[in-house]
Amino acid sequence: MTKPIELSNVTKAYLEEYQRILDKMMQGMSYVTITCSISENFIKQIIPHQVAAIKMSENVLRYTTNIPVQNLALEIIKTHKEMVESLEALENRCCIVQNSEYELYEYMCAYQQITEAMFKAMCAPPVSNSININYLREMIVHHQGGIRLAQNVLRFCICQELIPILKCMMQILCEQLALMEKLLDSLQDCDC
Repeated sequence: MTKPIELSNVTKAYLEEYQRILDKMMQGMSYVTITCSISENFIKQIIPHQVAAIKMSENVLRYTTNIPVQNLALEIIKTHKEMVESLEALENRCCIVQNSEYELYEYMCAYQQITEAMFKAMCAPPVSNSININYLREMIVHHQGGIRLAQNVLRFCICQELIPILKCMMQILCEQLALMEKLLDSLQDCDC
């Protein structure tokens, strides 16, 4: 059995804020009043997920001196703010598209499986004294969950205006995910 690592005060402060952000995201994604519109439900459920990415990135920017991590965090803040604005602008129009009880059941079953796996992984990422590595590990799981959530909603009859936003969101998340995995590999190799 390996001895747990001793965390620095800076790492502890970073992780405490991360936990607050994560708790708020999980609450926001779990306690949505479900309607007969998958489009409306998804928008209400995904906005706390997007806001968490912004807050997680703001958190790492308080501590990191790694320029590629800073650039990534700034890019995530910018793109996720744009996604939140696009989703909020659609919410009132997309609620018009209604779904059957069966579709709603299928959507919610998959949604719960995806979010449970994501929450579990985000609550217990491997932790080190490298804030950069911690951030990347957390954000990789976050983005993987976001991609799966978007893929899930695209299986159903949804608001047509939402589809291009979802496709753009998936493309951005995939690009950022590839960058994060590359960055994580380089940081783990040098243990920075």
